[in-house]
Amino acid sequence: MARGTLRIYLGAAPGVGKTYAMLSEAHRRVERGTDCVVAFVEHHHRPRTEVMLHGLEQLPRREIEYRGGTFTEMDVDAVLRRAPKVALVDELAHTNMPGSRNTKRWQDVEELLAAGIDVISTVNIQHLESLGDVVESITGVRQRETVPDEVVRRADQIELVDMSPQALRRRMAHGNIYKPDRVDAALSNYFRPGNLTALRELALLWVADRVDAHLTEYRSEHHVSAIWGSRERIVVGLTGGPEGRTLIRRAARLAEKGAGGEVMAVYISRSDGLTAVSPKELALQRTLVEDLGGTFHQVVGDDIPAALLDFARGVNATQIVLGVSRRRSWQYVFGPGVGATVARESGPDLDVHLITHAEVGKGRGLPVARGARLGRSRVISGWLAGVLGPLLLTWLLKSVVPDIGLANDMLLFLTLTVAAALLGGLLPALASAVVGSTLLNWFFTPPVHTLTVADPQNIVAIVVFVGVAVAVASVVDLAARRTHQAARLRAESEILSFLAGNVLRGETGLEDLLERVRETFGMESVALLERAGEKDPWTCAGSVGPRPATTPDAADVDVPVGDHMALSLCGRVLPAADQRVLAAFAAQAAVVVDRRRLKGEADRAEELAEGNRIRTALLAAVSHDLRTPLAGIKAAVTSLRSDDVEWSEEDQAELLEAIEEGADRLDHLVGNLLDMSRLQTGTVTPIIRETDLDEVVPMALGAVPEDSVDLDVPESLPMVGVDRGLLERSVANIVENAVKYSPPGERVLVSASAMADRVEIRVVDRGPGVPDEVKDRIFEPFQRYGDAPRGDGVGLGLAVARGFAEAIGGTLHAEDTPGGGLTMVLAVRTAPGRRRERPDVSPAVTS
Repeated sequence: MARGTLRIYLGAAPGVGKTYAMLSEAHRRVERGTDCVVAFVEHHHRPRTEVMLHGLEQLPRREIEYRGGTFTEMDVDAVLRRAPKVALVDELAHTNMPGSRNTKRWQDVEELLAAGIDVISTVNIQHLESLGDVVESITGVRQRETVPDEVVRRADQIELVDMSPQALRRRMAHGNIYKPDRVDAALSNYFRPGNLTALRELALLWVADRVDAHLTEYRSEHHVSAIWGSRERIVVGLTGGPEGRTLIRRAARLAEKGAGGEVMAVYISRSDGLTAVSPKELALQRTLVEDLGGTFHQVVGDDIPAALLDFARGVNATQIVLGVSRRRSWQYVFGPGVGATVARESGPDLDVHLITHAEVGKGRGLPVARGARLGRSRVISGWLAGVLGPLLLTWLLKSVVPDIGLANDMLLFLTLTVAAALLGGLLPALASAVVGSTLLNWFFTPPVHTLTVADPQNIVAIVVFVGVAVAVASVVDLAARRTHQAARLRAESEILSFLAGNVLRGETGLEDLLERVRETFGMESVALLERAGEKDPWTCAGSVGPRPATTPDAADVDVPVGDHMALSLCGRVLPAADQRVLAAFAAQAAVVVDRRRLKGEADRAEELAEGNRIRTALLAAVSHDLRTPLAGIKAAVTSLRSDDVEWSEEDQAELLEAIEEGADRLDHLVGNLLDMSRLQTGTVTPIIRETDLDEVVPMALGAVPEDSVDLDVPESLPMVGVDRGLLERSVANIVENAVKYSPPGERVLVSASAMADRVEIRVVDRGPGVPDEVKDRIFEPFQRYGDAPRGDGVGLGLAVARGFAEAIGGTLHAEDTPGGGLTMVLAVRTAPGRRRERPDVSPAVTS
């Protein structure tokens, strides 16, 4: 059975019309005679969307009982039995209720696709898993329901449903998305113009990347080598020289001239690794191109022009930016140079820009070759085999096994030459060839004991012996060098991979990095020194090992990092070959220090901003919310003291009641302010004791009307380990908030139940509820959701409640009430080993 196709309507933001577009497509298919059914569509009581369901076959949903409520989910088995051609499945990122067939709805969709059913679904850009952190930084809301990007990318068709922020806000204001009581809060929070613009840009970029991936796949499948200039892609060829920064900035300016321009910097390294490139300069250029919004790439190629052009055509680039050669005039006799070659072979579809810079004509210098470091003992062994070996072999051939033939003698001497090359390199092998050929001529080539050769064939044999010996020695020596270079480059790549993978992600602290330097190079101590200016003393930013250097001059190895920082190592002098990797360590150590300093400054700025916000909110609360009850009290007292009016007893009682209510409100507000102050300063010290909930929770209901709450707290619940005062205060604030937002005549339910090692207190109201994106925000200080009028409080009740709950080791979070409203869930830990059993007592108390 062929797999079904998946079509996804991707929304830039909630309310842009994904479900409406999906239903419109369904009507078009039904009119064409396609068997199309509604497997699951959520219209959220939006009239226009609900109307679109008319005329479409809707499959029954599966009902699931969970925590005393009944919920509906898509019935996968019913869809499979019906086996339609096309099934509509809304909200691809939805998390199914516990007890469902699959955990996520996209897994249900995968089953339908595997059964050969075509699926049309919807998802918003903020629900893509890879964008969770980005969306949270933009909107302040963490999306709990996500779908893996790969699931969406595998879709056969993706259609972006977009709308300008202004049009979407108008739809919201007209009540086409949310109910009227939620519109103002939504417009001032999640649906701010800046949030909508950023989400729209994320959606457009994500879809553009997918289109680009399809274009690349198509070009590869159809072997299209010509460049299609669908968007400006500029490749910058870097040599590792200082002119690279100029080229990157120029390429960035070129990219800005075209919409959607992209900059890709590429450094081409030779396969033998014998290039002299400053890792510090290359790291700076990598950082620069990434800061400018581009990407950095490194490829291997011995033919640099060909490798550069292959890379450019592989990424469908439209322009190449190169620097004018740094070679001197006389060096052009060796060839036209990379720039001229690339320009000549680029073809008509790829523009090449040659950029002048300050390094033109200053020369490039010679590459520094890394020789083979075979070790002293191995070199000595090579010389012994190359010089003493032929002498010992001559003695054996003359005294032990004489007359085996000149050809065999030459093969044995050649074997010694190869052994000398393997042990000591080229020079011992050359010495072995010279000594061996001399001994062969003197002792084994007629006439013996002379350096003359009688037979011309023997002359040719000796010459061939020397030539083969030199050739074999050269090849063996070159192989030894390449083996050593490969091992060294592998070690360097592992170190650089460590730097790129750990340090750049911020997973390694400065001390860990310095310890890695000390272990890598076998040093006694490593220190990172810095100073503010040229004449200021050096200070130690971090060090490891005994007796670290206090100044760069006191160190055995000193690697400067910029003008005011240096990496100093003590223990031994390192060879020049180690400076490359050490410079990379030094550059990354500076990055770690800068990141630590910036993080500290960011934390301090965040603390200051939070303090300013709280002080501003506190000032607003004091200037308005606290003055409101004071004004009422003063007005009532002034009226009572007035001699111009003779108040009846009923009037006096009413004024006194107003004074009492104002004083109670004022006491409540001041109490919340003091509680928040205690939480902010960390002076809340809970006294944890074993407590019965049925003794604490009823005491927390004293501030609300008696007929506004239903209490259901079984006496058989286990005892909990809490601070009674803090728990009572937390429950009181939650209940008061629930009563405040409950509709007239609707009672708030306060219930408790045991679950594993904790007890949950649930405060259930039937108010307007809270959207998922602001459920966490309502617990922040001085936050009031919706259209709560000024004077109803300073927005500290839930913040204090969560603070006290966490102080006693509990948690407080908000959930939707099935059927509408909000449920506050306060979970506290049970006292270890204590569970009461009172079978003779009524299990619930209702008031």
